[in-house]
Amino acid sequence: MKKLLITILIIPFFISVVAQDKEKVLSQADQFSARSGALIQKEFIEIGNAKALDIKIIRIKDLNSGSKISALRFEYTYPSAYSSDTYIATLDSDEIDGLIKSISNIQNNVFNTTCSNYTEYIYRSRGGFEFGAFYSKEEQKWSPFVKLDKYTNKSLYPLKIEDIINFLSLIQKAQSLL
Repeated sequence: MKKLLITILIIPFFISVVAQDKEKVLSQADQFSARSGALIQKEFIEIGNAKALDIKIIRIKDLNSGSKISALRFEYTYPSAYSSDTYIATLDSDEIDGLIKSISNIQNNVFNTTCSNYTEYIYRSRGGFEFGAFYSKEEQKWSPFVKLDKYTNKSLYPLKIEDIINFLSLIQKAQSLL
């Protein structure tokens, strides 16, 4: 009886821990956009694409209060046999410098190295967007990637080292327009 009572008391604790882990953390722009009691206007400005990864600026304005916010938006549609899923990540404007520095650092200081073990570098935003690169010991090469949703690998978009220059220039262009 004692064991049953302890089990019944512990189960809600574990459920809350698991639920908190799956709770999605939103970027400031996503939080602004989700406010209740606001009339929200969203403007999407096309910047360009790095292969199948679309890069846009999103400008969000609360027409009731006049407040506004801008952010960088990434979209990737994962194709499958019967349907496709679109993944979206929002990077707040105050996080763009960190992303640019990370891309430049990986480009200038990582891609020209080799590793004796599997190694990875990851930049992560508050909303869950990831940019990084991993070194495959078997293939003896670096593979850069972008991941838009930390809860599914379907949102992982592989890049090639030669794609990084275009990717970085699109982000810098977007930053200049924010």
